[in-house]
Amino acid sequence: MINSQEILELVVKAADDKRAEDIVALDVSNVSLLADYFVICHGNSDKQVMAIANEVVEESHKHQVEVKRVEGKETARWVLIDLGDVIVHVFHGEEREFYNLEKLWSDAPLVNITSMVE
Repeated sequence: MINSQEILELVVKAADDKRAEDIVALDVSNVSLLADYFVICHGNSDKQVMAIANEVVEESHKHQVEVKRVEGKETARWVLIDLGDVIVHVFHGEEREFYNLEKLWSDAPLVNITSMVE
């Protein structure tokens, strides 16, 4: 069984593979009952947002991580991928600025993900 830390790493690498911009991981385990981690990133076009989201879903399936829900693929402005302990937010650039989840969840400490990306 894959743990939340391993799911986090899998998600970060998948997003990075599709050149996601400004990948941020928040440890929300002490501030939210929803998940252990939120991963927030963005793409600069609808096509890139979809590529990032699809890669995260594909890699999750490959590693037997249950994809509970995917929302927002119709518009590709904000795709939410619920992997249980890890929730992934793939934004279109402008949308990310507008919703500013990092500020909303500012009580959650940042996770150092530099070792997870090349």
